[in-house]
Amino acid sequence: MILMTNCFVALPKDEEGKNVKTFLFKENRSKKVRQVLWGDWLTVKRDMGDGWLEIEWAPNSEEPELLYIPKEHTTDTRPLEIVFLDVGQGDGAVLITPERGENEAVMVIDSGDSDNMHDFLDKRFKPYNEQFQFHAAVITHPDQDHYQGFNKIFSSEKFGFDVVYHSGLVERPISGTFEKLGGRSEKLSNKKRYITALAEDKSDVERLFGGAVDPGDFLFPNLMRAALNNQNIKDFKMLSTEHGTKEAGTIWMPGFAPSDGRAYSIEVVGPVVETVDDGKPKLRSIGSYGETKNGHSVILRLHFGGIKILFGGDLNDKAEKFLLKHYAGVSKFPRDDSPQYIEMIKLASKKFRADIMKVCHHGSEKVTDAFLETVFPAAFVISSGDSEGHVHPRPDLLGRLGKKGRSKAPVILSTELQRSTREKEDKKLVDRLLKRIADLDAVPSESVKDKFEKDINLLGRSNVTVYGTIYLKTDGNTLITAFRIETGSETKKWFTFHYELDDEGELNLIG
Repeated sequence: MILMTNCFVALPKDEEGKNVKTFLFKENRSKKVRQVLWGDWLTVKRDMGDGWLEIEWAPNSEEPELLYIPKEHTTDTRPLEIVFLDVGQGDGAVLITPERGENEAVMVIDSGDSDNMHDFLDKRFKPYNEQFQFHAAVITHPDQDHYQGFNKIFSSEKFGFDVVYHSGLVERPISGTFEKLGGRSEKLSNKKRYITALAEDKSDVERLFGGAVDPGDFLFPNLMRAALNNQNIKDFKMLSTEHGTKEAGTIWMPGFAPSDGRAYSIEVVGPVVETVDDGKPKLRSIGSYGETKNGHSVILRLHFGGIKILFGGDLNDKAEKFLLKHYAGVSKFPRDDSPQYIEMIKLASKKFRADIMKVCHHGSEKVTDAFLETVFPAAFVISSGDSEGHVHPRPDLLGRLGKKGRSKAPVILSTELQRSTREKEDKKLVDRLLKRIADLDAVPSESVKDKFEKDINLLGRSNVTVYGTIYLKTDGNTLITAFRIETGSETKKWFTFHYELDDEGELNLIG
């Protein structure tokens, strides 16, 4: 009989309470053919009536498989999922909420510099609909390795977004530094300088990047023009400590405040807007141009049950000191280990304490011990890439993370380090081989030629979206992180870390 249109992989345990790896089986149900993860989507073809379900794996692909799973290893609920995609150099994450149907919300938080995010979204979501409407795109700040991957996504109307969020700092199609952001004020009454020309809503984006404006060859203006031209992108909004849903003195992402009735909520911790002198929103100049736009990244903290996850953007040491002082309500950064320092950490931790931290700025060394002590996570996720001169993640930073993280052995996951293969095989060689096949005069058949081309394209595929990606799944009490093992085996596919909250609300690694 038909049981349901779909279900999800459960998180089974043995009699001793230890995790049990979950597999799909061939028809005889004695041979494991594919390891699956908690929360993976399963299309149910029928209930076999003997404790097994028949699953149609990859139902919308050219070659779907009929596989089998013990019914007790499935559930009709799923965890919240965050995919920290290996975008190469840059940041890119996808948040998929646990609801089903119309209440599900998918958010893309940054997109890297290449087409890897587009390719992942196309593979993950395109089979379900010809046009997929995501809830939000979040451009944490205008750095190319965080936004340029959106260009192909925004340029394709098969992908839409209810809203594109950004930090309010948008680069105009002109040369310079602060001039790109509309200039920087003279010192105000507090002796600080500010960026005052913020893009707060869609009308500001249309005025700055609409049809009457020539974007030239500038990347960010062309990105925003592509978004404006996509009829499936509905709105543009600044997201900050003054641009969101305010409840009990806290700012939340619209639609994800505690009062919205979801099992989880998303807090907006940065950028911190000030209204000094004239009451109008502005962002403080906290250093150089790069330090300022990075330091005002959109910073989010996800709350789900007793678990918190911090998205750290590209914060730097100057920005961290500014944020710590702001949330602790102090005017001067205190001396290390002084009573004032300890009190600052205690007060600021109310906004930054998290169990999982997406590490700031790809593992740069420009991070303060004070900020790490304030977040105090049990695990770190670093997004970084090959072929870049920043040496990210910095070896000295990895040591500091291990020292400042929670527990004796905090887990450090890196999209670059979890993938030992090259980001992509030799593109020139792949193209040359494909051309030689196209030029062949004597080929046994078109089908053989097509097979050659398919095999070479497989050889030349990007390894980034295969092996470096880090998956996080949680129901608010249990949490797993996982990444692909580079064995090529479908039955030895995943390496996982399993965490659970204890009776005191602390997240502990149990396997």
